[in-house]
Amino acid sequence: MQCIWSKTLVAADDWQVTLLGLLDLSASFNCVDHSMLLEHQRSAVGLTDSVLDWVRSFLIDITQQIAYSGQLSSVQSVLFGLPLGSILGPLLYVLYTALSLNTAELALIVNRHGLSLYQYADDIKVYISTPASDAEAAI
Repeated sequence: MQCIWSKTLVAADDWQVTLLGLLDLSASFNCVDHSMLLEHQRSAVGLTDSVLDWVRSFLIDITQQIAYSGQLSSVQSVLFGLPLGSILGPLLYVLYTALSLNTAELALIVNRHGLSLYQYADDIKVYISTPASDAEAAI
């Protein structure tokens, strides 16, 4: 699969412009419910036994504490969200959202309008390459 930049350059060689829309889902990693994620991995993805236990161990016993003006809050369990900066976080997010109705609907809508979709975790780009004279209609 070519990256968007490569497709943009190919389109430019054909005297086309590429219009790009960026969908910001930056807080979506923080909204993943751990229990729903684990159930989804079991029922929709088919993870079982030791693999599911391994994913569970990645998510359980995560805590947070806030320091403010020299005071510490009590330690709280984190029941939502995927660890940012981890290797497993984006993979779990993709597995969690790839089979969801909203992601499937987005792909259908994008395709119905002749656009292309690139998605990795919460980074979603919708784009189309078109002759410059048709750019206004494409927008």
